[in-house]
Amino acid sequence: MEEVGRGDADVVTYQTQSLARPIAASHRRINWRYAFAVGSYHVLALLAFQRWFFSWTGVALAITGVYVFGAAGINLCYHRLLSHRSFSCPLWLEHTFAMIAVCCVQDTPARWVATHRLHHHHADDRADPHSPLVSLFWSYIGWLFIENSDVNNRAVAYDRYARDIVRDKFYRWIERAVVWITLAQSLVYFAAGVLIRISLGGTISEALQFGASVWLWGVIIRTVLVWHVTWCGNSFPHLFGYRNYETNDNSRNNAWVAIITSGEGWHNNHHADPNSASNQRHRWEIDLTYLLLRLLVLLGLAWNVQLPKRAIPPGA
Repeated sequence: MEEVGRGDADVVTYQTQSLARPIAASHRRINWRYAFAVGSYHVLALLAFQRWFFSWTGVALAITGVYVFGAAGINLCYHRLLSHRSFSCPLWLEHTFAMIAVCCVQDTPARWVATHRLHHHHADDRADPHSPLVSLFWSYIGWLFIENSDVNNRAVAYDRYARDIVRDKFYRWIERAVVWITLAQSLVYFAAGVLIRISLGGTISEALQFGASVWLWGVIIRTVLVWHVTWCGNSFPHLFGYRNYETNDNSRNNAWVAIITSGEGWHNNHHADPNSASNQRHRWEIDLTYLLLRLLVLLGLAWNVQLPKRAIPPGA
């Protein structure tokens, strides 16, 4: 049984239908690459409880980084630009945003796009790689740790869902260099912290401590936080919230998720019109990622912005 709320953010809806895991993931082989990366970052994040790794500069970098890297990198670039082509921008800016997204350690542009397009093609049916109708844990994080031939077989996944991405030699280079890019950002953050502290008259010991804090909070903590923000957006809005549109999936609009994801929580709006650059339909459905895009338009750095094509049904 399901309760459907129309236009009321306080109404919570539940879908009781359950799904089995995707057939392509039913063999339960562990994806050790993802398991090691996610596990190691979370273990390193525990260093935040050590006073030696603390600085207010690091904390500020983590907080601002969640929105800069999450909104500009994942939401705007990986999601709305590369996955849905909801606007156009100069190629140099697209590649810059893509590098920001790569630093979020959510795999390469081609892999992210292929997985997301597969999700839309099979939203909340058994081929969906991360539907919460399997379980909330599966959708939130569990699917990452199980090999899924639909997404882990890159030759097949890219051919089906990311041909336009891999045609760009820049993105093919990222396929080879993604690990080095990830390591390089850690080196840049640490070195910048050390050099800044020395330039301000600090000792070598003080510089190393400051550099370590900048690295831990600016890279490790920020990456973990952006992961959890993304995972919230993948899972909760397919279970809890209200619907403006009837769609063939279980997508919902969830105000709390929209706040932490800079607008991605208006998920029913998105699934009803996935190529729209804006997830906002009601005035109070604030979409911070779209506001960032509007700024780019004002600066002459974005155009061909796709607006919603489906009107909100009466009473929604």
